[in-house]
Amino acid sequence: MPFYELISNITVWSVILFVVGIVLLVIELHIPGFGVFGVLGVIVLIIDVFITAKTFTQGLIMTAVLFVIVVVLMAVLASFASKGRLPKGLTLKESTSTELGFSGAEDMKYLIGKTGTAATVLRPVGNVDFDGVRLDVVTRGEYLESGTPVEVIEVEGNRIVVRAAKQVTHI
Repeated sequence: MPFYELISNITVWSVILFVVGIVLLVIELHIPGFGVFGVLGVIVLIIDVFITAKTFTQGLIMTAVLFVIVVVLMAVLASFASKGRLPKGLTLKESTSTELGFSGAEDMKYLIGKTGTAATVLRPVGNVDFDGVRLDVVTRGEYLESGTPVEVIEVEGNRIVVRAAKQVTHI
């Protein structure tokens, strides 16, 4: 069979497009990015469906059916994932615990209510000295001079929010 007859056969092009689409989707899974390879892979697979279909309507129906199948499979996979019944190869075997040497962000909630002194100008970001320990903090938009007594009012992750400490007046 001559090569041009092989190329003119629509099933060969269909197989080539299918393989290219799958390869693009696999690349998307393994390379961080903006989804370009994934979108191109889906487009190539949809083009493959339309090339394989005998009519445009049949192509639309096949695309819609495949879309429904993919959505159902994703829902089933999400259901298995939420119940912890995924195959062993898809799940993490070890946790990232401190016993294994991993360290995460320190919980700074104990600082709420604690007072310190602004070591730098807070506009609204700067440093505060808490009993000899200097930490990065932020105000809620206030400008505070260096040396101003401050109080921690909120801690969210590694973000420490302070305000000027309320002055106690003695009568």
